[in-house]
Amino acid sequence: MGFTRARVVVESLGDSPVRREVELLVDTGARYSILPAKLLRDMGIQPQQRLPFELADGSTIERAVGEVRFHYDGRNGVSRVIFGEEGDADVLGVVALETMGLEVDPVRKVIRPAKLILY
Repeated sequence: MGFTRARVVVESLGDSPVRREVELLVDTGARYSILPAKLLRDMGIQPQQRLPFELADGSTIERAVGEVRFHYDGRNGVSRVIFGEEGDADVLGVVALETMGLEVDPVRKVIRPAKLILY
């Protein structure tokens, strides 16, 4: 399967929100989104904590984590974001997609509204 990329707007939370448009790799295998730490700090977003993350080779690293509001195609939602370091990919993760009520169509490789179910 090929890669899906998306142009999204990220916004800081608070009284004077700052917005930036970014292009991200959409990765439904990634729980949280990853944005460059410099971009997040320049927007006034501060880390709330550090969390451990397991890499594909089984090793563990720690990264700072904060929160941003994601905007895509008229939808928005607040999600955690990892403060990416040098070598980290810029990624839109599944939690951000879900908070916006979106999913990836694996055949057409596009983002689409998810079927939301309320039981």
